[in-house]
Amino acid sequence: MPPHCDTRDGPVVKAAMKALETGNLNYVLIWIPEESEGEFRGIFEKALRARKAGGEAREVADDWFFENAIRLHRAGEGAPYTGMKPAGLSEGPVVPRAEKAIETGDPGETINFILETVEDDLARRFRHVMEKKTYDVDDVAAGREFIEAFIGWVVYAHNLFMSVTGAGGHGDEHGSTDGHGGHR
Repeated sequence: MPPHCDTRDGPVVKAAMKALETGNLNYVLIWIPEESEGEFRGIFEKALRARKAGGEAREVADDWFFENAIRLHRAGEGAPYTGMKPAGLSEGPVVPRAEKAIETGDPGETINFILETVEDDLARRFRHVMEKKTYDVDDVAAGREFIEAFIGWVVYAHNLFMSVTGAGGHGDEHGSTDGHGGHR
């Protein structure tokens, strides 16, 4: 996935901030896998106690809590923890649209954007394979270019179909995850 869940301004840290502000762990607990709940509850209690010291101790406690929230969230997805990323990283064009759709209850902009993107890319790949399709049988290099384009078209279409039909991926309704490193 594009930078998001592991950023200082991402949804995990926002939920963790809300938990610290209110003293209610449930705001962020939904991002943590059930098997890590006990560990995370202990981290929360320690962070709340450390925050009482104020100043830099509060900042350190907050960051420690945020990093552990991200670490446990990522572990639940089977993804490695690579640290908390800074705020302001690009999320790409889809994440903001998808989050806006959840806020507004209207997925139309997200759906249209993705459909247009897929249609454009499929058409580009198809044009490429068709350009390479007519080659002289005695020009093996050109034939190999055709095969490369052929595979690029067929395998991409297959993988896209498998992704759309629930063959795996972060957040699919079948419950499988590939972590943030394997997002499409």
